[in-house]
Amino acid sequence: MLHFFFLFSLLLTSTHVFAQDFCVANLEGVFTPSGYACKPESKVTSDDFVFSGLGAAGNTSNIIQAAVSPAFTAQYPAVNGLGISAARLDLAPGGVVPMHTHPGATELLYVVHGRITAGFISSSNAVYVETLTRGDIMVFPQGLLHFQISASKRPSLAIVTFNSPLPGLQILDFALFANDLPSSLVEKTTFLDDAQVKKLKGVLGGTG
Repeated sequence: MLHFFFLFSLLLTSTHVFAQDFCVANLEGVFTPSGYACKPESKVTSDDFVFSGLGAAGNTSNIIQAAVSPAFTAQYPAVNGLGISAARLDLAPGGVVPMHTHPGATELLYVVHGRITAGFISSSNAVYVETLTRGDIMVFPQGLLHFQISASKRPSLAIVTFNSPLPGLQILDFALFANDLPSSLVEKTTFLDDAQVKKLKGVLGGTG
């Protein structure tokens, strides 16, 4: 029996393979569908695992009166391959994050302060809406249309996490009205009239 355990331990020692603990993205390399190549571990430092970009408020002086500060792979290379990322959401009074989807991730929103009305629409068109206050969290399943709207007379702040370093983003309003899709096609697919489509294209910078 002792002979067996000796041989077993010798086998484990000679064939031991270390797991790859992390893959800090080499942003100078080529991006592929599976992500970025890893930065050589010999060049990785503790600084790579720290990101300070969520500490400052975003600029909400824009048409939606909202700002999203991401900590995705491009901003925070350490999350490459780890199945996680984060973002800061600032909402001015009256601010809104329009209906949008994240094709690559489920979203979890945590309200730091303020009040935010948030919701999503399921694939069966069921609607789930709540007004969230400090300390509340809400989950938005991957790929479903969802939104956030300020429900406060003061600025609101939320921290958002995703189960992917690259959650992706498509904003419905921009997809319909901020490109060169001909207005006639937009009208047929949305049942909006020509004046409404051209007005929205004018607001969001679309043509056609």
